Amino acid sequence: MKLDEVSRRVGLGKTMIYTMIRDGRFPAPYKISPFAARWSEREVVAWIDDVKDGFEGKRRRV
Repeated sequence: MKLDEVSRRVGLGKTMIYTMIRDGRFPAPYKISPFAARWSEREVVAWIDDVKDGFEGKRRRV
């Protein structure tokens, strides 16, 4: 998935996504060429499911 699609799905901006990647709280993209990176849809969906549980008070917060 491209960054704009990831941003739309998780509801976070580019800066927040990259800050969370740096802090180890969001899946990192895979470099597919020197100028392009893509996220695994499976990893992003799993992250959304994990964080959603946190918002419902079950596990953790973002």
